[in-house]
Amino acid sequence: MLLAELPLGTPATVEQVTPASADIDAAVLRRLAELGFLPGEPVRVVQRGPGGREPLAVQVGDTMFALRLLEARCITVSVQGASA
Repeated sequence: MLLAELPLGTPATVEQVTPASADIDAAVLRRLAELGFLPGEPVRVVQRGPGGREPLAVQVGDTMFALRLLEARCITVSVQGASA
């Protein structure tokens, strides 16, 4: 599941970070990694912007960030406690 699709408050774990479109370059992926979006890190969507869109307030580890949907679509997560 993509982070952009994760329901509010659902605990998940980062699986991988990959470019979601041609608009995403290596600098964006590096920034996401520097923010802590690394495989194995706990993550959850705390809030969505107006109309349920962007930005997304996302907590990774103990820190909260605002992400655009385009960035959140680069992050694949697994829901904690869900079977594969």
